[in-house]
Amino acid sequence: MPSRKPKPEIVIAPSILSADFSKLGAQIREAVRAGCAWIHLDIMDNHFVPNLTFGPPIVKALRKVSRKAYFDAHLMVENPLTLIEAFAKAGVQSLTVHEEACQQNLGEVIDTIHSLGMKAGVSIKPETPLELIHQHLRNLDLVLIMTVEPGFGGQELIPKCLNKIREVHRLREKHGYAYKIQADGGINEQTAGLVVAAGAEVLVAGSALYNERPLAENVAHIMKSLKQDFAQR
Repeated sequence: MPSRKPKPEIVIAPSILSADFSKLGAQIREAVRAGCAWIHLDIMDNHFVPNLTFGPPIVKALRKVSRKAYFDAHLMVENPLTLIEAFAKAGVQSLTVHEEACQQNLGEVIDTIHSLGMKAGVSIKPETPLELIHQHLRNLDLVLIMTVEPGFGGQELIPKCLNKIREVHRLREKHGYAYKIQADGGINEQTAGLVVAAGAEVLVAGSALYNERPLAENVAHIMKSLKQDFAQR
């Protein structure tokens, strides 16, 4: 009988972009109690994407809420190099930048993130070719495949983005790279199994977690759907 592929360790990372900003501290505590070790911080500047969220002072304040949570910041900003040190001081452990915002100095940005003691990630938009980050994959701790256009929560997953997840997973297996694969956009009970089957293990979810049901219940529903999906393979 052929051996079954081991079940991947899945991380559900709540995106507080969809949380109630009037009680962010309480909602981070709720996420940690629900077993979510990662908290996803969407940082937007209203230039790189058409939305504005928050910056290092808010992240620093949230760090005091939970020393236990793993802060995973996703910078959707122009010229992220100018913000890296501020986010390191605010208590971020993993910092992801966009290839489209760095381009010629992406290598320098990755090195700067590492020099300040953080894990380094790179993200690409749905229309950006994966080939543009091939040369940097060996130096990355995380690759974030956007499965929607960045900027707003509540969008539906773009199916063709699953091919990028499959390809970045194939490259990791082929070359022995160490990065984690993260998917962000339209992740819910119906789509979580698709991105995991494609090769992602860190799933960013926003509106699927922050809604009328308790967050812990929503996390449990996603994990149950993944368990059922894996059992059927």
